[in-house]
Amino acid sequence: MKPGRARSAGEDFPYWLVALGLLGIAAAALIASSGLYTQIFLAILRGVHTTIFVTLTGFCLACLLGLTLAVMALSGSLVLRQVARFYVEVIRGVPILVLLFYIAFVGAPAFVAAFNWLASPLHAAGLFEPMVVRDFPLVWRAVLALTIGYSAFLAEIFRAGIQAVEAGQIEAAKALGLTAWQRFRLIVMPQAVRTILPPLGNDFVAMVKDSSLVSVLGVADLTQMGKVYASGSFRFFETYSIVAYVYLILTIGLSLALRRLERRLRRAEAMRSASRARD
Repeated sequence: MKPGRARSAGEDFPYWLVALGLLGIAAAALIASSGLYTQIFLAILRGVHTTIFVTLTGFCLACLLGLTLAVMALSGSLVLRQVARFYVEVIRGVPILVLLFYIAFVGAPAFVAAFNWLASPLHAAGLFEPMVVRDFPLVWRAVLALTIGYSAFLAEIFRAGIQAVEAGQIEAAKALGLTAWQRFRLIVMPQAVRTILPPLGNDFVAMVKDSSLVSVLGVADLTQMGKVYASGSFRFFETYSIVAYVYLILTIGLSLALRRLERRLRRAEAMRSASRARD
C-alpha cells in the first residue's frame, strides 16, 4: 500500500467518534453510579417522548408543505410561483422563536375565533359549545410553528433537488407517454431524493435541537423538564449537563444513521451504474 493512501485511510478513521464514545461511556457510568445524576436523568427522561413527537410530527408536516411549495415554485403558473416565493422569503426571515410566540399567542386565538365564526350556526343550534383558546394544546401550537418555520427551508431543498434531475430524462419520459404525476413519481423524485437526502438529514437534526425552543411555551420536552428540575433543586450544572448529554445522544445517533443511509444509497447507485454499463 502506498504511503499517501495509508495517510488518507488514517485521516478517514473516525477518531472523533471514538473520543465521543469514550466520553459517552464515562458519562453513562457516572449517571449509573451517582444517585444524584440518576435522579436527574430519570426526571429529564420524561420529556424525551415529547421531544421525539414534536420533532417527528413537525418534520413530516414540514416535508409535505415544503414539497408542495417546491412544486408551486416550479409550476408554469406565475401566481403559484410568486405565492411560493413570497411564503419562503417571509418565513425564512422570521426567527423560529418569534414564530413560536406568534403562532402560540396570535395565530392560535385567531384560528379559534375564525373557527367559532364559521361554526356559529352549529353553536346556535346547540350542537356543541364554542371552542376556546385553551382547547388548542400548546404542543400542537409548537408543532405548527416548527412546521411553518422549517417548510420554507425544506422547500428550497426540494426545489434544488428537483431541478438537479436532467431535463433529457423528463423529455424521454414525456415521449414514452408518461403523465405528469408518473414522471414526478417514477423519474424525478427517485433521483431527487439522492440529492436532497444530506441537507434533509441536516435539517432533521437541526429540528431536534430547535425543538428545545418549545420549552418557552411550557411544553414538557427535555429542556423544560431540565428547567423545572434545576429551578427546584438549584442543581444547574448537573441538570443541564445531563440535558446536553441526552441531546448529544439523539443528534449524533441520527447523524450516524443518516450517514450510513447515504453510503448505502451511493453503493446501490454505483451497482446500478455498473450493471447498466455491463448491459
